[in-house]
Amino acid sequence: MRVIIEPNYETLSKWTACYIAARINKARPKPFVLGLPTGSSPLGTYKELIKLYKKGAVSFNDTITFNMDEYVGIPREHPESYYSFMWNNFFSHIDIREKNVNILNGNAGDLEQECAGYEERIKKAGGIDLFLGGIGSDGHIAFNEPGSSLSSRTRIKSLTADTIIANSRFFGGDVDKVPKTALTVGVGTVMDAGEVLIVVNGHNKARALRQAIEGGISQMWTITALQSHPKGIIVCDEAACAEIKVGTYNYFKDIEKNNLNPEALL
Repeated sequence: MRVIIEPNYETLSKWTACYIAARINKARPKPFVLGLPTGSSPLGTYKELIKLYKKGAVSFNDTITFNMDEYVGIPREHPESYYSFMWNNFFSHIDIREKNVNILNGNAGDLEQECAGYEERIKKAGGIDLFLGGIGSDGHIAFNEPGSSLSSRTRIKSLTADTIIANSRFFGGDVDKVPKTALTVGVGTVMDAGEVLIVVNGHNKARALRQAIEGGISQMWTITALQSHPKGIIVCDEAACAEIKVGTYNYFKDIEKNNLNPEALL
């Protein structure tokens, strides 16, 4: 596992965006298949990718995307649907083709079939080359909350009270407005990707980062599955490092000291 420690969220986002853009460019002429998250963690990365696109440093014309999750039961046009999130914050600002965007349909007539079909679409695309993700304060990835199987696939998932409360900030602070169910890719789905890049920022993620790097692999901290991935990367800021050991911090700072210039990745 690589751990890139950046000074703050802005530099973290820039490094991540440059890395993704470089991977897209290197893959050409083969279409690059990119897994994407929603939430606050990736917003900076999306803004930096938009800047790179506008500068002509990267094109998403042949990129195929698969999003991690979607709420069940709210219209896709709802301002807090993940469909709206992705188009408002990223897709509408770049040159991606709509036919290449894949987002789970939380209003499908048969939700189980929707999940099974999503896995088939990923296989048909040749698998995901890089899955970008964030983590919750309890170490969950996508909606794979504590107790989720580390071999899980795309499925229907009931949300925990902690997640509902955390996401209520997007629904005017009203927990009753937050959907109680979602469709999510599984931990196994994410770990099948050629690379998995996780962004971790802020002091509130410090405990989760400690478990991700120093803890044992456990379904109670689903992010720990990254430890067994051959090409797992964590990009974090200084604030998120508050609980890792000094020796761990110094080790990763030392071995990555020549890899901290994001523009050099392009």
